[in-house]
Amino acid sequence: MDTRFEWREEYDIGVEVIDQEHRRLFRIIDKLFRFKAEEKDSQWTCQEGIKFFKGHAVKHFADEESYMASIGYEGLEQHRRIHRDFRANILPALEQELEQSGYAPDAVEHFLGVCTGWLIGHTLTEDQAITKKQVNRWEGLLPNEELDAIKKAIVHLVFDMFRLESQAISDTYGGEKFGSGVYYRLIYGSKGEEKRQEIILVFEEKLLINTVGKIIGIQTNKLDAMLINAARYTARQFVGRLLEHMPAADGFELKEENLLSFEQFQKVFRKEKPQVSLLFNTGGAGYFAYCAIAPHLLEKGVGTPIDHGNAMAEVEKYLSRREEQEVQDQAAHRKKILIVDDSLTIRQAMKQLLEGDYAVSVAESGVAAIRTITLDPPDLVLLDYEMPVCDGRQTLEMLRSEEAFADIPVIFLTGRRDTDTMIKVMPLKPAGYLLKNSKPADLKKEVDHFFAKREG
Repeated sequence: MDTRFEWREEYDIGVEVIDQEHRRLFRIIDKLFRFKAEEKDSQWTCQEGIKFFKGHAVKHFADEESYMASIGYEGLEQHRRIHRDFRANILPALEQELEQSGYAPDAVEHFLGVCTGWLIGHTLTEDQAITKKQVNRWEGLLPNEELDAIKKAIVHLVFDMFRLESQAISDTYGGEKFGSGVYYRLIYGSKGEEKRQEIILVFEEKLLINTVGKIIGIQTNKLDAMLINAARYTARQFVGRLLEHMPAADGFELKEENLLSFEQFQKVFRKEKPQVSLLFNTGGAGYFAYCAIAPHLLEKGVGTPIDHGNAMAEVEKYLSRREEQEVQDQAAHRKKILIVDDSLTIRQAMKQLLEGDYAVSVAESGVAAIRTITLDPPDLVLLDYEMPVCDGRQTLEMLRSEEAFADIPVIFLTGRRDTDTMIKVMPLKPAGYLLKNSKPADLKKEVDHFFAKREG
């Protein structure tokens, strides 16, 4: 992997003494990337380079704190705690891992992934806040309309960190799958109280490649351990910065983090209704969602807690599971089916009936169906005809009005055969009708027959 870690002018905060040191830290990390790729004396070179990075980072922290004290910066103590955590907790744990492994390539890669992620996040969030310009942009973002303030804060932060224009496209993201996603869960606990808050960030894979991947110079279009580790620490800085501006989150500390599969994410998402569930589009770079669940009783066994001792192994297992699932799906040529019905019982029954042979997703309304289809078009839609607000005919009309979705086959689910109804929807070209009260085996047979006929 040809990885580069280069400074960009937009990272400057306008304080020359700090900007110079940031550039130097970026150059050190960039050199370490190159040292790692060289086989000759690579261990000794990495050892010396990492010592130099650590020494320079620690000195920079002290100089930065002195500058903040000289200007009376009100966030000094919080900034100092962040520096202390990196210096006293993160770096020692990474160094121990390096020494125990004898500076093995994967341990060096883990070290670099964590450091780049932390440095990117800290430089583009906490360090940017040192200047008054950055602080002013965050003042007053949490008035009475808290949800709007959160959306504004996220949009500002995404632009500040990645120079990406983003837009909230849904205030009620329902956990729909959009493309190949990465599901990252952060669990926060309050000091001295049994309160918990969960933040789940959902990233379309290409968004990570287009943001964090570009910053560290990844040339491929595939996730790897380096990118996952950098993304983890960048995301932690992102959420930490966001929570600073939410009074309700005051006093919460990060207790646990998990990388989840889509199924695990769905399990958490269904457990309790989120307080915040926002979906954002970045205009072609990719989608991402921000979900907050609080309070929440932690589900045991949903995901393995990640810490410095097991982070490298957990990331590797996570990537391996993703690759295995992709291979299985490709080998099985699993078709994607979307089940749309306002009845939870029908949705669950149909999903259980079909998920053995198909990749099944569900939606509870016509509006939710349109959103799901927009994000991840299925090969077949099983659409309830009799739904409140937006019924099956109206939903199909919306689909047929969009050129990109005009050819998606739709089979109506109906409780009764109604000739007049069928005649009305014929101009919309449904692919067929299924009676909900048919035997499960007959329903499954009809779906199998539909795909067999199309492929034949």
